[in-house]
Amino acid sequence: MRADRLMNIMILLQNRGKMTAKELANELEVSDRTILRDMDALSTAGIPVVSDRGKEGGWRLLDNFRSKLSGLNMDDMKSLFLFPSGKLLEDLGLNSQALDTRHKLLAAIPGTYRDEAQAMWERIHIDSGTWRQSKEKAHALKTVQQAVWESKKLKIDYEQVDGKQKERLIEPLGLVAKGNKWYLVASRDGELRNYRVSRIHSTKIENETFSRPLHFNLAAYWEQSKVEFIQKLPKYDVQVEIHPEIMKRINFTGKFVQVIDTENQHENEWIPATLRFNDKQEAIEFILGFANKIKVVSPNDLPDKVVSLAKSVIDFYHHE
Repeated sequence: MRADRLMNIMILLQNRGKMTAKELANELEVSDRTILRDMDALSTAGIPVVSDRGKEGGWRLLDNFRSKLSGLNMDDMKSLFLFPSGKLLEDLGLNSQALDTRHKLLAAIPGTYRDEAQAMWERIHIDSGTWRQSKEKAHALKTVQQAVWESKKLKIDYEQVDGKQKERLIEPLGLVAKGNKWYLVASRDGELRNYRVSRIHSTKIENETFSRPLHFNLAAYWEQSKVEFIQKLPKYDVQVEIHPEIMKRINFTGKFVQVIDTENQHENEWIPATLRFNDKQEAIEFILGFANKIKVVSPNDLPDKVVSLAKSVIDFYHHE
């Protein structure tokens, strides 16, 4: 473990130039004291690490030193060839270079890695799109991307859930591709917020730049944001029994099914399950769609609601 950590310290210093003991400790999840001991070990091993004191101080490698240890293993090397969806690269204006980049990388890596890296490239393809072409267009993406690169404030007209547009002045911090959709993570009035790029109707890059929040990590923030979003989603659970005839269809959609208890299948072969919906109306419409193949166990008032909707459909077509 310590040998790996020492190698990681060298790679971090090589890539970032200078880091304090605290920054290294946070990055490697160890104590400041451990980092100081590691620096002593590197010096003893002949690695020229030096400490600059003062406000702008920190640890660094001597300018004329470059480690020959990349720290890359076989899995690391192969993962470099798992490029994201071509559509996402095209959105960022990078698609035309994608194949050239991999060819260059293949030519640059050691021969011992080359065959397996090329095999990974030829056998794995990542497509983040949907089966049906989305009509959603992120027309503002190019301007948003420029503002992110240049750390400039951005004025946007943003469409809210209710369809109304409001002007916002934001500090764009990063772009996230979720599936085939783009989201902008930005700071507004000191708070981090997420904006769906397709809902941005107009943009204007301001001349004023901004400073990124200290220690902001886009990937870590997004993962936490997803957790919080899911926790806030409304949920309406329904206990049901499902006829085996439609089990494959239920499992295939996967959208509403939370628990299916096949071990406790009833003598009549009906299967207990829990379905989770956003609200009661969504549950009523879904259950009605399967006619007499889903039986509601609870909530107790739900069967009457399903019957009421069924009667309204019958009445509607009888009067046509």
